[in-house]
Amino acid sequence: MTYRSQLGQLGEDIACRYLVENNFKIVERNFRQKWGEIDIIAKAPDKTLVFVEVKTVCGVEKLPMANEDKHISAEDQLTRAKLTKLQRTASLYANHNPKMINDRNGWRIDLLALTLQCDSESIASLSNSLTIQNKDCLINHYKNITL
Repeated sequence: MTYRSQLGQLGEDIACRYLVENNFKIVERNFRQKWGEIDIIAKAPDKTLVFVEVKTVCGVEKLPMANEDKHISAEDQLTRAKLTKLQRTASLYANHNPKMINDRNGWRIDLLALTLQCDSESIASLSNSLTIQNKDCLINHYKNITL
C-alpha cells in the first residue's frame, strides 16, 4: 500500500468514526462507478442522505515539485473538477436510489477535511492504532458544499 493510499484509508476510517459519533448512519463506503467515486454515503440525524468527500493531509503538506515553500491544506485538495464529478456521481446515485431520499430534506454533499499531526513515516503505525486522539487530528466538517 502506498503512502497516499494509507493516508486516504486512515482518513476515511477516522471520518466514519467521526460521523458515527455525530449520529450519522454509514450506508456505504467507497462507492465507485466509471463516472466517479464517493468516499462515504451516510444518513444524517435528520435523515438527509449525505455524500461525504474526505480529504486528508499530514500536518501541512508541501505541493509536489514546487520550487517555492508552498503548502496545501486538506480543503485545497477538493478541486472544482473533483466537486463536479462528485455532484454528478451523487446525483446519479440519488436518482437510482429514490427510497433513500427524504422528501423534506433531500440530499447534500459534505466535505470532511482532516489534518493529522504526523509525518509520512508514522502513517503505518497510526493506521494500525485503534485510537487517534483529538489532539492528533483536526476535523473540519463543511456541510452542503456546492460549486
